[in-house]
Amino acid sequence: MPSSIKIATKADLPGEDEAREFQAGGRMVCVANVEGKLCALDNVCVHRGGPLGQGVIVDGSVVCPWHGWMYNPQTGEPMQNTSLKVAVYPIKVEGDDVLVEM
Repeated sequence: MPSSIKIATKADLPGEDEAREFQAGGRMVCVANVEGKLCALDNVCVHRGGPLGQGVIVDGSVVCPWHGWMYNPQTGEPMQNTSLKVAVYPIKVEGDDVLVEM
């Protein structure tokens, strides 16, 4: 059964069209603010293991800083190979707390 994990406060969130890494239990997640909408996905690029939360947002995609793979933050699919994907997690803000369902 999924559980919600507090990963941050609202003040910690990335600005619009930015991404940031957060600890969630035993793993790192990438939180992307795409045009004001928050998305949470696994932080590890399927191409070479790059940290997605250290990347940038370009044209609504999370771009891995290592080799430029571009991910749809809603589906976790990279444009370069849509048969692969990273996990995507529901994210919500309750009061000042930011929660990810894992």
